[in-house]
Amino acid sequence: MKARATGNRLSRVLLLAATLAGWAPPPDAEQALREWVERGEAAANREDRRELVSMISPAYADARGNDRDEIDRVLRLIFLQQDDVTVVATIEEINLYGETAADMLLTPAVAGFDDSRFGFSADVVRFQFELERDGEDWLLMGARWGELGGELN
Repeated sequence: MKARATGNRLSRVLLLAATLAGWAPPPDAEQALREWVERGEAAANREDRRELVSMISPAYADARGNDRDEIDRVLRLIFLQQDDVTVVATIEEINLYGETAADMLLTPAVAGFDDSRFGFSADVVRFQFELERDGEDWLLMGARWGELGGELN
């Protein structure tokens, strides 16, 4: 009985010490995915292509034949054509497969100023992301997308 009380006290002391040192338990997988989306939103709003590409697995592939390098080129083109990009994403659904795989349905709205007739463009597209946890980081492995109300390809 005395050994159990000492063990409980010790674990509480270690937890308190870790908390005071700034350590916190890792967030659960769903919360980590929500933070991943927020990180991507913030990077897009800063037009930080490197940050966005770092969130994509080197093994990324999608049904349209794109790889990570092609997604990087598309992001570069978007940021060259648009000024003051604003992205607001709505997560519709997160499906977890254990702690290391997930898919996510989300709808980002993207707006920016450009050289078009109106000087402004906006678009809303639905995405189905496939993600995999690599250590502590989630990485995009594949994606399908399409217009609102349309089929995802």
